[in-house]
Amino acid sequence: MKHIYAFEEIREYEKFQSIIQRFSKRLNDYQFLLEEEYALIDKPKGVVWTSAEVATSIFSELPVPAFTNKDTIYITPDVKAWRKLFIQQLDGKDLPHIERFYEQLSENHVLTILGHELTHHSDLFLDDFGDEREDGIWFEEGMCEYLSRKFLLTADEFETIAAVEKELVNVFTEAYGDRSLDEFGSNSYTASLSSIMFDYWRSFLSIKYLVEDRYENNIQVVFEEYHKWDREGRMLSLTEHFRLDKVSI
Repeated sequence: MKHIYAFEEIREYEKFQSIIQRFSKRLNDYQFLLEEEYALIDKPKGVVWTSAEVATSIFSELPVPAFTNKDTIYITPDVKAWRKLFIQQLDGKDLPHIERFYEQLSENHVLTILGHELTHHSDLFLDDFGDEREDGIWFEEGMCEYLSRKFLLTADEFETIAAVEKELVNVFTEAYGDRSLDEFGSNSYTASLSSIMFDYWRSFLSIKYLVEDRYENNIQVVFEEYHKWDREGRMLSLTEHFRLDKVSI
């Protein structure tokens, strides 16, 4: 993949040069893992490194400064910007321990966001990323979260973020929990940041449950069951196929 730098001033690039180099090296290792084990065949053409402001006002109008547009990943390596964004998703709720967690968010956690975008390009996912999709979106988004976190975080970091997001789901269920997991993204990106992220939290936790509790830590078997749902004609919603509608995540 090509690496493109889209900063307004050279000093801004110089500020992030070291972290970009660290991220690029680890991304290469993760890319190799995806190629070997998770059918990453058609890789994105490149990564555009930029500021949070440019990512969300010039390259996109999305509120999150990491996304894939066709075959190019856009992301900011600015850890401080990510910390600020994740605190905003709390909507001012009194959660001091979670706020402290995000105030000290590590580089590893930001790297998983980049890994998430790369994982979308795996051929194990049934629908072409970016196309109009009506069902099963939660599976792809949740699996992209799960794989990138499982392989780019330490074991302690992985369990900590899972615990944080489980608590956030509990906190925001009263506001957003009346919609099904199958309705992932139905409120679009015009909704509040917490509403958007609620879908991601639930999707990640659902995949974590499937992999670790239902299928004995066998990620490939989870994919096989996902493909079985497709082969059988998607007669049920994907949550019903996995019997997640009977489970409280």
